[in-house]
Amino acid sequence: MQRRSFLKNAALGAAAGGATLAAPVFAQDAPTLSWRLASSFPRSADAIYSGGENLAKYVSEATGGKFSIRAFPAGEIVPALAVLDSVQNGTVEAGHTASYYYFGKDPALCFDSAVPFGLNTRQMNAWVNHGGGMDLLRAMYKKYNIVNFPCGYTGTQMGGWFRKEIKTVADLDGLKFRCSAFAGEVLSRLGVVPQQIAGGDIYPSLEKGTIDAAEWIGPYDDEKQGFHRVAPYYYFPGWWEGTLQVSLYLNQDKFNALPKSYQNVLAQASAMATNQMIATYDAENPKALKRLIGEGAKLRAFPKEVMEASYNEANKVYAEMSAKDPQFKTLLDSFMSFRNETVPWLRVGEGSFDQFMAAVTRK
Repeated sequence: MQRRSFLKNAALGAAAGGATLAAPVFAQDAPTLSWRLASSFPRSADAIYSGGENLAKYVSEATGGKFSIRAFPAGEIVPALAVLDSVQNGTVEAGHTASYYYFGKDPALCFDSAVPFGLNTRQMNAWVNHGGGMDLLRAMYKKYNIVNFPCGYTGTQMGGWFRKEIKTVADLDGLKFRCSAFAGEVLSRLGVVPQQIAGGDIYPSLEKGTIDAAEWIGPYDDEKQGFHRVAPYYYFPGWWEGTLQVSLYLNQDKFNALPKSYQNVLAQASAMATNQMIATYDAENPKALKRLIGEGAKLRAFPKEVMEASYNEANKVYAEMSAKDPQFKTLLDSFMSFRNETVPWLRVGEGSFDQFMAAVTRK
């Protein structure tokens, strides 16, 4: 009698609140797994690094602790720029990284992160999830034995910190600039000498004059580095990163072996981690920028001449790469077509609204 009563009450409970009952049943039937996630980001860059930790937290909560993922910061188990190789060969099951770090391996990978004069956060999210981008990216990643998911956005990044002002294109000639590889490919054609320097070495390099300028991420992350103390001119926009889409890499074989329910959990957890990163940067960057200006940072826009020259060189680079790599061209055509189709709407909609609000709230 007690057993029948229990089953009856359980059935009533399920009808009243099925989600509550479903979670423990799901956990009981699911396998127990423990994965490792290697990040390309240091723990000190908390806004971007936390994307991996948040993903792991959401996965654990959704599976009642049955599926655990432990996130490791850059260099702890895998070198920061070896995440792709490590996920590909199964050294770790998962990675949290920026795909443009592997520009030297394959420039087409940058379409999963950022390319010069590309998409902003809204556009990138739309292209990937509704504009055919994900299918193209998944096709590209097959040769790397990787399944990718968006797992964070930084928003449009800043153009970096400069020891001297940039007034003309001529001021770029001979400039030693720490920047991303794709940006360096474009800027080198304008006389810039690109520098590849790890994040922790940027400040001393600027301080000593080993480099003349450096870009990192944006106000929230840059403030922690103290760049404004040694390179006071803070330029915008970072046209090489209209946004940075951070990626979750999953080993294809490991992912395919997961129950469908766990695959779905990973997809949802990455989406939640993405939203959290966007919120963090949008909330923290304005406050950090105000503090930086208050401490002497000199905010400057890149001159129109510099922007136009950079844009023209970027298009030449795209044409050269497209001629060498059909997959690059396929991605480029889809990516830039989506950009060109959406820019007019964003200008009419949000652009006009943002300009008006900037004018009426200016202090």
